[in-house]
Amino acid sequence: MHDGPSEVKKPPSPQADASVEPVVRLSHRRRKAVLTSVMLGLFLSALDQTVISVALRTITDDLHGLSQQAWVTTAYLVTGTVVGPMYGKLADIFGRRRTYATAIALFAVGSLLCAAAGSVTELAVFRAVQGMGGGGLASLAMTVIADVTTLRERGRYQGFYTAVFGTAALAGPVVGGVLAGQDALLGVAGWRWIFLINLPLAALALVMVLRLLRVPHRPVRHRLDVLGAVALVAAAAPLLVAAEQGGAWGWGSRTAWSLYGAGVLGLAVFVAVERRAGDAALLPLRLFRAHVFRLGVTLHFMVGFGVFGAAVTLPLYLQLVQGMTPVEAGLASLPTAAASLVTTLVVGRIIARTGRIKPCLVAGVACLALGLLVCAGLGLGSSMLVVTAGMVLLGAGMGAAMQTMTTLAQSGTPRSDMGAATAAVNFFRTSGGTVGTALFLSVVFSSTASHVHERISAASRNAPFRALAEQPGNARVITSLLGPGGNGEPRDSSALARLDAVLSRPFREAYADALHAAFLLGAVVMLAALVHAIARVPDSTLPDA
Repeated sequence: MHDGPSEVKKPPSPQADASVEPVVRLSHRRRKAVLTSVMLGLFLSALDQTVISVALRTITDDLHGLSQQAWVTTAYLVTGTVVGPMYGKLADIFGRRRTYATAIALFAVGSLLCAAAGSVTELAVFRAVQGMGGGGLASLAMTVIADVTTLRERGRYQGFYTAVFGTAALAGPVVGGVLAGQDALLGVAGWRWIFLINLPLAALALVMVLRLLRVPHRPVRHRLDVLGAVALVAAAAPLLVAAEQGGAWGWGSRTAWSLYGAGVLGLAVFVAVERRAGDAALLPLRLFRAHVFRLGVTLHFMVGFGVFGAAVTLPLYLQLVQGMTPVEAGLASLPTAAASLVTTLVVGRIIARTGRIKPCLVAGVACLALGLLVCAGLGLGSSMLVVTAGMVLLGAGMGAAMQTMTTLAQSGTPRSDMGAATAAVNFFRTSGGTVGTALFLSVVFSSTASHVHERISAASRNAPFRALAEQPGNARVITSLLGPGGNGEPRDSSALARLDAVLSRPFREAYADALHAAFLLGAVVMLAALVHAIARVPDSTLPDA
């Protein structure tokens, strides 16, 4: 089975690692066509993530479930995380083109279902379906890049990979803000168009992939590791649910401990199943024998934790604390995307020229740690100059760290395992991102109620505040913000815009307090990643082969 005609292979460089097969060389025109097709599919996935991030508050307000928004994000990430390694194995068996087309089709079906959701629960379920397709788009794009580039070239071409995310990050928040800000468009609620716009993009991506994605492929003849996939779900799902709900249940509660135990047991079963599966394993255990692969996936998990967590909480800060509309929050987020795009292109060229990845990797993780520390200090009165500085640091860190960590992990991987290895890299990154997203939002919404009560109690000692709060119209709005039974759990934050600045101030300060703890958690993890990168990553030169 072949995705396209065979190409001449470049003889192995004497500097190349013996474990890595020589790269397949394509003509410039052919390589351009291949990369164009996968980048369009990647853009589809990247745009969806950035569009929804700034609109999520509006969506969950409309569906009356603001405090449940973590499920909408984590449902997508859970399924995308779990199926990622499966896509890598399918690509090794059946070829890149057929597998990538399947991922696009699943993503489109999930998008259509999301547009029809009537509750936060339904939206979370449909996002899980969407994630089953989206999980293949990112990992397979990295696999195709690895198919047609040398290790040293890979920094530049993975720079294009990150640049696609950067472009989507520039356009997504603005598009998401505009659509979420519309009450209705052609008779359909504005936020539903966030999912509907995926359909024509998916159709175009599917046509391009079927026509242009023709990479020489030597099929791997072994069975599909379905049992491994089931064991992976059994391991990941309980731990991710515990991360999402731990704040509400209590991290030391009986329910939480039951899920921890189920996750650890599932992980033990998964390792045993993969050991028995041998070459057919979903995540071949032999990959972890390579020191650089272990380093790469560990750093991907830790950095994914901070990056994904910040991506969902920064829009909340801009809207809930600073009082921005979705459109304004989208425009305010542009420095992150711009910094990521510029840094990605610069770092790709540096690695292609020097072959050294450690300096760029360390600098990137350091920027992420500093950016999260800046965000942890943000409050109601923070200057937008400080906010922008934090965003630029986060964007520069993403642009420098993401591509270098992937190249690090791939540098110790045989080309015959590149599909599975790249999927494993994506698995660890999205696993970290899923845990980070769940924990960030869990910390925010589990602590919001206590912060609200503290701030309201303090404000109530002020006579002007009490006089305004006792007015019937204001009293009704405050009651709605305090949630059912006055427990302070936020369900619909849109009422903030209807309150006088004096009355809304305690709520905005409470949200800032809750977000502070989440950002600080991310900063701690990122500082640990920085120490790990400095101490463990070898400062070697990549071979040009």
